Amino acid sequence: MAISRRSVLAASAALVPLGGAGAAVLTAAAPAQAAGFGYTSGGGYYTVNTGAGLSFKISQSNGDMTSLNYNGTELQPPGTKGSHVESGLGSTATVTATQTGNHIIVTESVTNWYGSGTLIHYFVVVSGQNTIYMATYVDSAGGGELRWIQYLNRSVLSGINTPSDISGGTAIESSDIYLVGSQTRSKYYSNRRALELTPRGVTGNGIGVHMVYGNRESSAGGPFFRDIEQQGTNSSIELYNYLFSAHNQTESQRLGVLYGPYALMVGGTSTPNAPDMSFLYGLGLRGAVTDSGRGYVSGKASGVASGSTALVGFASATAQYWCTPDPSTGNFSSPMMKPGTYTQTLYQDELAVATRTVTVSAGTATTGQNITSAWTTPTALFRIGEWNGTPTSFKNGSRLTSMHPSDARMSSWGPTTYTVGSSTAADFPAYQWKDVNNPTKVVFTLTSAQIAARTVRIGITAAYAGGRPQITVNDWTSAAPGASGQPSSRSLTIGTYRGNNTVFTYSVPASAFVAGTNTLTINVISGSSGSSYLSPGMSYDCVELY
Repeated sequence: MAISRRSVLAASAALVPLGGAGAAVLTAAAPAQAAGFGYTSGGGYYTVNTGAGLSFKISQSNGDMTSLNYNGTELQPPGTKGSHVESGLGSTATVTATQTGNHIIVTESVTNWYGSGTLIHYFVVVSGQNTIYMATYVDSAGGGELRWIQYLNRSVLSGINTPSDISGGTAIESSDIYLVGSQTRSKYYSNRRALELTPRGVTGNGIGVHMVYGNRESSAGGPFFRDIEQQGTNSSIELYNYLFSAHNQTESQRLGVLYGPYALMVGGTSTPNAPDMSFLYGLGLRGAVTDSGRGYVSGKASGVASGSTALVGFASATAQYWCTPDPSTGNFSSPMMKPGTYTQTLYQDELAVATRTVTVSAGTATTGQNITSAWTTPTALFRIGEWNGTPTSFKNGSRLTSMHPSDARMSSWGPTTYTVGSSTAADFPAYQWKDVNNPTKVVFTLTSAQIAARTVRIGITAAYAGGRPQITVNDWTSAAPGASGQPSSRSLTIGTYRGNNTVFTYSVPASAFVAGTNTLTINVISGSSGSSYLSPGMSYDCVELY
């Protein structure tokens, strides 16, 4: 059915604004031309002043931000490279600046990006606002990551997220995981899921610098993907917006798209609300799609297990979106989406339980796109954990994203013997490695009437180095299963359990069981090698016998 621009905006009013309608509102609300607002060119830099106390410098030779000054306090640390997109654009960058009314746009571009393609990065300033709006267009894969990294002066700003502060530490894994005193720290720790990325920053001396992550439509990995947000070093604090990375990434990079808009906000120490950034879509940025070029999807989600949170996601080669259905009715309405054909997925917490295809057209409400869980949960003799796509109910589950598995605050990983009827999920290991806590045993009791051919299902959420479960029931051993399809990077040690959920199913003959006490033994196997926490391993979702 055809829809008006007004009805599309109303349908997604509670979501991140994506249209151009906000442009008139924001521009009209901007203060009159403030004293000092504007930019100058000189000394190899564009110096931009918001007219409200914030100024910054952009190098005309490589696009780096070399100064960020707030009311006379320099926030960019001395002696470090400039803040930059990706790993810096280098000497081939073209940098220009323009001013139209209340807007200044600094544009930097490289037209031979890693040998092919184009990267364009935009800075936008509105008169009287101490916010640097940004967006990044890229149509060719670069060095495996796309990010904005903001270097900040540690002598001014010291209020960093503690698990990410490696200052004074010693590297214990690669060059990015450190031991600080008795605690493990890393830029990988305490990062939030994509669906939770509200503004976050660092503070000190009455000043706060906050990153606004913006919509994630061009990023990858879906709603549960975690990526780097901050790092504190001996010399500086680094504030990131990771637009794409291969950090246990489950999707390919989206290309030929505009990432963002996103923003850097400078002001007081209180966490600000994310600003309306929809006006940027009306400024002619490459890859921008205004509300008139978008549509949305609505429908009803059903069948998710009681006590679980339902979420509906959409993914294509050029965009990703998600929305939360109404908990009482199951009705959902997506954000405004770029036209195209999407895989629509229903999640039970983080476990995908149904998929279907939906096509979005510009200016159209695609209604009636109902989706129902196809997941079956049989009556089980025992079930350890729940089918929710996460290991968080298991041993150390609450610590997985905030510290290294070797951290002294972790409970012993085992090996573990779990006894059905007396043990709890918190006794069962969230992670299991070939070289750390192999095997895990489950002891259970059967009556003679319960002896029959049975099925064991083991769900995992991620695996490292091809780790997967092979089982033994008493004297019977299953065939060795093949490895699941997983990202090739580190996973279990970098603050994420999110990979590709996989279920391993084993048909166990009646002859394997005995009346009385039985033991299910789960071994991590792999054709790959490694030691300690970098040995083949896996993250559990659920284990059941039925």
